[in-house]
Amino acid sequence: MPFPFTPGLTEPRLVDLSDPSSDVLLDATREALTEAVRAGDVDALAEIEGTFAAVARDGVTIRLARTIGRPLRYFVAKRATGPYLVVADRIDAIARYCAEEGIDEQFHPSYTRMIPAHHLVELDQIGCPDPNPRYRRFFSPEAGRGPADRGALGERYVAAIESCAAALLSAIPREAPVGVALSGGADSTLTAWAVLSAAKAEGREGRVRLFTLAIGDAADRRAAEEVAAALGARDRWTAIEASPDDLSLAAAVAAIEDYRPLDVQCAAAALAFARNLRRAQPDLVALFDGDGGDENWKSYPIEDSELTIKSVLNNPLLYHEGWGIDSIKHSLTYTGGFSRGVVRGFAPARAFGFTALSPHAMRPAIAAALSAPLRELVGEDPARLLALKAEVAAAGLASRGIRLPIAPKRRFQHGALAPELFGSLAASRAELRAEHERRFGPRPEAAEDAPARGGVPLSAPA
Repeated sequence: MPFPFTPGLTEPRLVDLSDPSSDVLLDATREALTEAVRAGDVDALAEIEGTFAAVARDGVTIRLARTIGRPLRYFVAKRATGPYLVVADRIDAIARYCAEEGIDEQFHPSYTRMIPAHHLVELDQIGCPDPNPRYRRFFSPEAGRGPADRGALGERYVAAIESCAAALLSAIPREAPVGVALSGGADSTLTAWAVLSAAKAEGREGRVRLFTLAIGDAADRRAAEEVAAALGARDRWTAIEASPDDLSLAAAVAAIEDYRPLDVQCAAAALAFARNLRRAQPDLVALFDGDGGDENWKSYPIEDSELTIKSVLNNPLLYHEGWGIDSIKHSLTYTGGFSRGVVRGFAPARAFGFTALSPHAMRPAIAAALSAPLRELVGEDPARLLALKAEVAAAGLASRGIRLPIAPKRRFQHGALAPELFGSLAASRAELRAEHERRFGPRPEAAEDAPARGGVPLSAPA
């Protein structure tokens, strides 16, 4: 039954539970960011460098915005006193609040909505039913307008990564230690080089340390040590040893509040890394990585998805944002692409007190990669597309006179584990989704007669 809304008698309410501590604002204050969101000024948002998520109210209109590196979502609650919006960066934060307020019977995780990256979202709270949200982009990079030359593209991309890494490093207190998660692949190698270069320019190269997760005889252990030696930082590289017992799919599902198998596998490895890194480095907060590089260069095997090479080439931001706000989607609870998947690294890092930082997820780096005219470079050959990122990274470094080893493309969870342990991360999407939904119970309207959910119970959180 619709609740009444009478201007002057009932007022929209905004409860902001989001945590701004993970924001990195490089050239603006928090107040300036909030004002740009409140005013709906997408031009001002486009000029604010860094990674952020923010919400503000302007009368009956609530506006929210986020970059790709920071999750943010909302839940519309119903109260007789008027419209009621709860905002947080985690589903369980909203669930706890609803329970504390006695409105948990209204809540289900599927009723929350994730803000799409690179958009300003406007919601008018005028009563039930509220109008659909309105979306406006504040980041619209040009795609395919760059040179069809790997060397020139590499110079452009390496310069963007270098600039973004230096800017992020400048936001970290000068005395604070800095970590880099290094796998030996193209993305983390480029990140390690850029962070070390920026720290050297500051005269503080010694505060940077490189860390590699190794569970058993992992391929990343050897690859990362080789890169560290080539960077002249072998004495500041450490393999973070973890046990197979540190891997828990249930803990990963709980951490990222999602159920896509590859993201859950990645998060399980990331949790093992973060847990053991925290034991080894109790004072470390800033942790750089290469997350987002695969999305920038579409560096994923086509056969691992339902996509075609044409769909990838025809949709430049597909791996960043999914099919977008104007397309039919399987889920309203989540966005798509890296906009959804960023939690695979963000949430495990934050669970153990780290701030995850990736120059590849910054808008200048995304724009530099998207300028590549992919069809001219690779045609419609998936194998050539998969190889492109490493070629561009190597060419960009070579333009600086730098030669670094770059390991073959592999997912983080595969490089960090000995091959015989891969099976410990096996679970179907249905099993993982059932695990996710078990944490919150059935939907309120189905609570009385909900059938028992199927699925194989996963191991308890480590």
